Amino acid sequence: MDVVVVAEKSSPPVCRILDYGRLRYEQKRKLKNQKKNQSAQKLKEIKFHVNIDSHDFDYKINHAIDFLGKGYKVKVSLVFRGREAAHKTIGFEILNNVIEKLKECGLAENKPALSGRTISVALNPIK
Repeated sequence: MDVVVVAEKSSPPVCRILDYGRLRYEQKRKLKNQKKNQSAQKLKEIKFHVNIDSHDFDYKINHAIDFLGKGYKVKVSLVFRGREAAHKTIGFEILNNVIEKLKECGLAENKPALSGRTISVALNPIK
């Protein structure tokens, strides 16, 4: 049993006798419950390529609409393979088309950005 001072400035000082092991157990329990109630940022990624067919494009767009409807943040990325990297303008056109198709469901955080062999943009769901 330990003595914990509750209010030292009062006259006389107020103390409480408690089991220190029990106190630590309750603190761990409280921390565990707080972590349980937290939710990590939900992020889904959809990858495109430069030579994507129209049906495949529409299929992936429908998946993105579902994800945005469920409240997920969607990262849309376009990956260049080999000689495709010479045609970056086509990649930017495809991603701008994706943003245009998804403007009813999600807002782009920023413009599509090129990093290495990948162009990517993140979309937040509209609430």
